[in-house]
Amino acid sequence: MEAPETNRLQLTVHYDGSAFHGWQYQPQQRTVQGDLQAALTQLAGSPRTVIGAGRTDTGVHATGQVASVDMPERWTSARLLKALNATLPREIWIESVRQAPPDFHPRYDAIARTYTYRVGIDEQARSPFQRGQCWALCELLDAESLAAGAAHILGKHSFEAFAKSGQPERGYQCEVAKAAWTDWDLGVRFDITADRYLHHMVRYLVGTMIDIARHRRASEDIAALLSGHAELTTSPPAPPEGLFLARVEYPESAPLADETPASPSRSTATA
Repeated sequence: MEAPETNRLQLTVHYDGSAFHGWQYQPQQRTVQGDLQAALTQLAGSPRTVIGAGRTDTGVHATGQVASVDMPERWTSARLLKALNATLPREIWIESVRQAPPDFHPRYDAIARTYTYRVGIDEQARSPFQRGQCWALCELLDAESLAAGAAHILGKHSFEAFAKSGQPERGYQCEVAKAAWTDWDLGVRFDITADRYLHHMVRYLVGTMIDIARHRRASEDIAALLSGHAELTTSPPAPPEGLFLARVEYPESAPLADETPASPSRSTATA
């Protein structure tokens, strides 16, 4: 008996990372990939594999994760969007579903990813309704130091100093197209867009820039660390709860038919 024809579908996924032990499937732990695969397997009636654009760590959120899944042809974009959001737990929401080319790969086809990191300065950041989505620092920061630190990050550099030890095989070079601090309701946020990232890189960058903005280390340290200054180390990484995978970018191509957003007023957020 021949297997039924399948379509590759592209999902835009939001999730509250505090509920999960990261994105990647782990047999004995709750993960985003695991919950998605369980829901899609239930709907398809046979095992499904979900591939994500980024493997976020425990506690890290997403407002623009991209994933793919192969589903039987009977599952149109509109039908899957409605059924999947009715099946998934409240910590995961599918923003949109669209038909993708059969060879589409969310991770390897991506040309850039944007992460956002929120730091709470206002005391309201300590609220239980806020502190799970930001670093509730609640201290005044030197805005000029933050801006200067972000400016040093732009361009192509070796980010070896800002990587968790023991990696990676592909080298330490990353090209950063955007790095900027701006205000948000309860404090400041850091947005960074790059062609690739090293493990914990954004959190080490944020942790170090925040210490500079607290006048706990020299303003020249970001540039020195990027140049490979042997005697310097980064500050501890910023906590995971402030970090969001906000957007994944792909090469421009003609839009495919049958794209279904959950709501016409919602778009991929940049946290």
